[in-house]
Amino acid sequence: MRIGRGVGAPVNLTWFKSSYSGTEGDNCVEIAFDADTVHVRDSKDRDGGSLAFPPQSWSAFVEFAAQQPTGQG
Repeated sequence: MRIGRGVGAPVNLTWFKSSYSGTEGDNCVEIAFDADTVHVRDSKDRDGGSLAFPPQSWSAFVEFAAQQPTGQG
């Protein structure tokens, strides 16, 4: 995993929010892909940096997260 604060991050990425993100703007992350990296950032702080993961690591995380129970209300 790499952590960047805007410096060195590709500028030509297309960012998108998860379909699970609410419309209230809370607790949202944005994802962007390039040839060999998955980039993740906070949608409320787009200039605050991003995390970068190899695609295999991101896929393993998504698979794990999908198996977890949703929040308890």
